[in-house]
Amino acid sequence: MSYLSISFTHKNTDLQTREKIAFSNESSVETFLKTIQSDNSIDEVVLLSTCNRVEIMTTTTNIKQSKEKIFQILAKYSGLDYENLLERADIYDNSGAIHHLFSVASALDSLVVGETQIVGQLKDAFRLALSKGYCGKEISKAMNYAFKCAANVRNETTLGTGSVSVASTAVAKAKDIIQNTNGVKALVIGAGEMSELTMKHLNKAGFDIILTSRDIKKAKMLVETFDFDVQVEPYENLEKLLNEIPVMITATSAPYPIIKESMVKNCSFNRYWFDIAVPRDIEEIDSPNLKIYAVDDLQDIVNSNMTLRAEQAKKAYMIVLKESEEFFKWLKSLEVEPVVKHLYVKGDDVIQKKLQNAIKKGFIKSEDEENIKKLCQTVLNEFLHEPTTRLKKISKDVECDLVLGTVQSVFGLEDKSNSLKCDHVIKFNN
Repeated sequence: MSYLSISFTHKNTDLQTREKIAFSNESSVETFLKTIQSDNSIDEVVLLSTCNRVEIMTTTTNIKQSKEKIFQILAKYSGLDYENLLERADIYDNSGAIHHLFSVASALDSLVVGETQIVGQLKDAFRLALSKGYCGKEISKAMNYAFKCAANVRNETTLGTGSVSVASTAVAKAKDIIQNTNGVKALVIGAGEMSELTMKHLNKAGFDIILTSRDIKKAKMLVETFDFDVQVEPYENLEKLLNEIPVMITATSAPYPIIKESMVKNCSFNRYWFDIAVPRDIEEIDSPNLKIYAVDDLQDIVNSNMTLRAEQAKKAYMIVLKESEEFFKWLKSLEVEPVVKHLYVKGDDVIQKKLQNAIKKGFIKSEDEENIKKLCQTVLNEFLHEPTTRLKKISKDVECDLVLGTVQSVFGLEDKSNSLKCDHVIKFNN
């Protein structure tokens, strides 16, 4: 078994391409997972799709075959060229896949380094795949260790403080533009998690908030959870609101643009719209006094964020490196345990067989069987103590597979291991 990860992010893929490979609802995710898992080389699969990335993680018995299958399915889904997708993607296997997963979970691979949303999004993606039967124990091991790694990064660095999400970055940009936000209205479109986060940041920045959503009931329920005022407007008033309010942030899960050029009128005041949805909510619009920012346009604040967080990020990468190495050591310790158990089981079988033969031939009395059995087991335990101790120690060495294979061969033990080979040394350049 090998881990295989295919990654499309803001680093290797432009926004237009990310829109085409994005999965905007649970149904499309499930369909994709089902199609991927139908290939006989792929055992488990998880799909993460956010505004900045699409991550596909699998366990596979054939990396080459699985990779080809995934790109074929993704090309068909997106309508993009197979070779184009293959050229853009970052592809990782085994140690690289685990290191990448831990980096993603720890928000070190995010547009905004240290952003707090990604680990929740990864948990949701994992929970969906697990509940529907698309992943099992192998990816579960990796995911649970990734969440542990992310927690360590949060606890041991300051990356989780300050402006650490796409939503907070958009609000920070708006505040930087407006300067004095007192009495300035900001329109939020959508009543999902991203919109909720956006409104919290808008409130802290001093904006007067107006919310609209297709699901007006959900919008009103969301507003009731806040300890600050938010005005809810019917979605039918969207066009009117767009032409009256200077700041707008949209973050819906619509698979197509909801704001079209025909809805926009010329205004005498400046408007600043932030589209933090992927696919984008706003189509290409050219209008006087209107500036539209998409996710990738927030790079100036992101760069400032990176400068301030460089030392903390370096520390976080060292944590990810350590946790990645520890993960493979832990996997190997899991592989050693069945071998040790089989040694003792085989020894017990021999003891039981020889006792029965001895009783049958009259060498010992049947009433002495239990005492003799206990003596034999004591001898067996004493004999196997040092070998089992050494086996557990070699689980940390790169020669572990060779040694375990030799032990299984010499003692005639069945090889039920399906763990990774010990090719997990990751080099880190300071």
